[in-house]
Amino acid sequence: MNFNSEKPDRCSSEIISCKKKKGNNIKITNVLDFAIPVIILVVGTILIAATGADLKMSGLFCIDGTWPVGNQQPWHLLYLLDRWPAVILAVCGLIAALADSFYKLRRGWIRPGLFLVILLALGPGLLVNSVFKEYWGRPRPREIVQFGGTKEFLQPWQKGIAHKGRSFPSGHSSAAFYLSAPFFIFRRRKPRTAALWMTGGLIFGILMSIARIAQGGHFLSDTLWAWGMVQLTAVALYYLLHLDRDEAQSAAP
Repeated sequence: MNFNSEKPDRCSSEIISCKKKKGNNIKITNVLDFAIPVIILVVGTILIAATGADLKMSGLFCIDGTWPVGNQQPWHLLYLLDRWPAVILAVCGLIAALADSFYKLRRGWIRPGLFLVILLALGPGLLVNSVFKEYWGRPRPREIVQFGGTKEFLQPWQKGIAHKGRSFPSGHSSAAFYLSAPFFIFRRRKPRTAALWMTGGLIFGILMSIARIAQGGHFLSDTLWAWGMVQLTAVALYYLLHLDRDEAQSAAP
C-alpha cells in the first residue's frame, strides 16, 4: 500500500518540476528577447563611434560632394519602393483581422493581424518618423561639412536642433526591417516559416540601409537604430498582445 501510494506523489512532483523548468525557460526567453537587441544597439553604437564607421562608410559613396552610386540601380529602385511593402503587409494583416472578427472564421487571425497593423503604426510610424526623426535633429551625411555641406557631424546620442536634421533614425530602413514582423506570428507554431520571414526582413532591411547610405540620406548608425527600434517595439507588442500564448490561453481569465 505504501509503495503504490508513492507513485502519484512522484508523478505530481515530476509534473511540478517540469512546469517550473518550462516557466524558467519562458522567463529566460522573455528577457533575451529584450536584452539581445539592446546589447546589439549599445555595442554596435560604441563600435561605430570608436572606429568612425559612420563617416568612413558614407565616405565610400561621396564623390566631390555628390552621391552617384545612390542614383544607380538597384539602390534607386529601393528608394522608390519606400514604405509600400510594409504598408501592403499591414493591410493584409488588417484584412485578416477584420475577416476573422466579422465572419467568425475562428482562424486565430485577429491578434496576429492587429500585431502587424499596430507595429507599423507605432514602430516605423510613431517612434521612428514622428518622434525621433522629427525632433532628434541629427544632420544627414550630405548636409555635414565633411561631405560638402554646412552642418556639424553629430553622433547618434547627440541631440541636434529639432526639425533641422532628419537623419536619425532611417525611416526607409525601419519600414524595410518591419517586413520581418511575421517572425513573431509564426515563431511558436512554424519555426521554419518564422526563420524565413526574419531572414528575408533582415536582408531587405540591410539592402535598403545600403541604399540610403549610398544616397547620403543616413549614416550606418541611423540604420542600426532603425532596426533596433522596430525590433524592440515588435517584442513588446508580441507579449502585450499575447502572441506567445495559444488562443485558448489568452482568452482565459
